Amino acid sequence: MEDIEQLAVRVGRHLRTVRATLATAESCTGGLVGHWITEVPGSSAYYVGGVVAYSNQVKEDLLGVRRQTLEIHGAVSRQTAEEMAAGVRRLFGSTYALAVTGIAGPTGGTAQKPVGLTFVAVAAPETIFVRRFVWAGDRHQNKHSSARAALELLWEYLKTNP
Repeated sequence: MEDIEQLAVRVGRHLRTVRATLATAESCTGGLVGHWITEVPGSSAYYVGGVVAYSNQVKEDLLGVRRQTLEIHGAVSRQTAEEMAAGVRRLFGSTYALAVTGIAGPTGGTAQKPVGLTFVAVAAPETIFVRRFVWAGDRHQNKHSSARAALELLWEYLKTNP
C-alpha cells in the first residue's frame, strides 16, 4: 500500500495539473481527509474546504442530506454518502468532492451495521459513486482506514478519468 502522504501528493499534483478543485464532507473521520490533503504544500491551489458533519442536523442543514434519507437509510449508508458528496460539491462549487460516513467504534454498531462499516463517496462532474467498507480495527485504525480509502477512491477515479 502506498504511503498516505505520497497518495495525497499524487492526488494534489493531478488536481493542480488539470486545474480541478476538491471539497470534503466527513463524519466518522472527523476532518482527517482534509488534514492529509492540507499537509501537502500548495494544497490551497486545489483544496477549497471541507465540512465535518458529525450530527444529522449538520448533514441536513449544511450539506442538504434529505431527512427522509437519514430516517430510512440512516447516517451510515450509501445514500447518505452520495448526498453528502453531492452537497459539499455544490456548497463549495468544487470540481470533485469526497464524503465519508461510518461507525468508527468501539460502540455504535449493530448486527446490520457493525462497527467499522464505512461508506466513501466521490462526486465528479458527471457521476457519484460509493464504496462500502467494513474495517476490523480499533477507532483510530478505522478512522485512518476510512480516510485512506477516500483518497484511494478519488485517485482511482482521477487516473482513469483524466
